[in-house]
Amino acid sequence: MIDGTIVRAHRHAAGARGGQESQALGRSCGGFSSKIHAKVDALGRPLNIIITAGHMSDIGQATALVKQDYCRFLIADRGYDCDNFRITLCTQGIAPIIPGRKNRTEIVLYNRDIYKERNVIERFFARIKEFRRIATRYDKTVTMFRGALIIASILIWIKV
Repeated sequence: MIDGTIVRAHRHAAGARGGQESQALGRSCGGFSSKIHAKVDALGRPLNIIITAGHMSDIGQATALVKQDYCRFLIADRGYDCDNFRITLCTQGIAPIIPGRKNRTEIVLYNRDIYKERNVIERFFARIKEFRRIATRYDKTVTMFRGALIIASILIWIKV
């Protein structure tokens, strides 16, 4: 399963050398934010995590999340509905369980029973945001924030 979630960044998280884009900070009306793109297995254990600026789209990191591991199915929400991504998955032997967007002209068929398991990644994000350091990004550099995510991921692997 793959998905992304936005994490608000504290106002003091900005200001590191390299600028906002190199530190994965995006600016919006609500302030600074980062986005965590994650791939988890069927038990909710993280397999791959990518951090980008908060205004980045989900589909932009989809192929980078999927290319490392093999799986039979890939469950994702409507934000990952793209013909090129579906073709990439099918060439890798992965069945996409992705519903079509509302404005799509062609109807996309997907297994609704398997799609019901998508709550596992939502529970992963809820679990990872229990760590205060991740729920609100206080780190100036993306390296330190990634380190906190790795430690939280290790703790999740140990608990499950």
